[in-house]
Amino acid sequence: MSKSIRKLATLLCIALMSGSLVAIGCGDDDEGGDGGGGGGGGGGLDGASLKVGSKEFTEQLVLGQITVLALENAGADVKDETGLAGSVAARQALEAGEIDMYWEYTGTNWLTYLKKTKPIPDAQKQYDAVKISEKANDIELLDPAPANNTYAFAVRSEAAGELGVETISDFKELVSSNPDDATLCVGEEFTARDDGLPGVEKTYGFEFPEDGVIKIDEGIIYTEVDKGGKCNYGEVFITDGRIAANDLTVIEDDKAFFPVYNPALNMRADALKKYPALADVFNPIAAKLDSKTLQTLNAQVDVDGIPEEEVAKKWLEDNGFLK
Repeated sequence: MSKSIRKLATLLCIALMSGSLVAIGCGDDDEGGDGGGGGGGGGGLDGASLKVGSKEFTEQLVLGQITVLALENAGADVKDETGLAGSVAARQALEAGEIDMYWEYTGTNWLTYLKKTKPIPDAQKQYDAVKISEKANDIELLDPAPANNTYAFAVRSEAAGELGVETISDFKELVSSNPDDATLCVGEEFTARDDGLPGVEKTYGFEFPEDGVIKIDEGIIYTEVDKGGKCNYGEVFITDGRIAANDLTVIEDDKAFFPVYNPALNMRADALKKYPALADVFNPIAAKLDSKTLQTLNAQVDVDGIPEEEVAKKWLEDNGFLK
């Protein structure tokens, strides 16, 4: 465009705008751009259509709602598929394209889906290894959250000393000398995972009495352990706010069996390729999700009875992620 024509076009735009008319095409076309902004490749998510999943327990539902709300805030059209029945269902939904993303834990990626037998103790190295390995499955991981939602065993605090189990190794003596007290409440999935009960028993060299392992909904394990009726011990998640709310004592994993479980948003590679702005939206969010934060958010749902969506929305607002 010549200088004289450019000057004429500029004057025309000024005249149009001063008359409260919409000036269309008044930009500089010297670079031959596409004349538009936003879109998946340009840093925005306007017009993106994305499906969000999660597993069915509280923390996953909160993370799922954080994801849904953040995407909607960024301009995306979101289909909420949160609350899938367990890890396998969530992973299969991701692989099949039924969802585009969900938060998964690095330890679960490594042991359950990638079929590795030995976890990597260093959190960053574990994440890096998962991220690289999952590329072969057309799955991308965004930045991990610093929270570590690993498994643990817990006991009601008033019975901790009486039963004499301070470390997982101590269960061996309890099972041998007083098997009636070696009662453990667990979720169904925990009994079948390599990083769950079978792996614990193999690593520590003991087995709970068969009739002492009580399979119940994971959501009520905390209150059942506190009551001490069905079970003295329970499978818990370290970031669950109900540990403190029910005054439970966590048993030390003295052989460091349980892997690092940093949550990271797993997504289909084609979704991230189409909408690279997803990383700009979620990496800052992940950085804020430490263990204390997740404990607080989980407790707001499980202890205070606040709906997951409301908890997620307030946290996003409080941290400046919603406009």
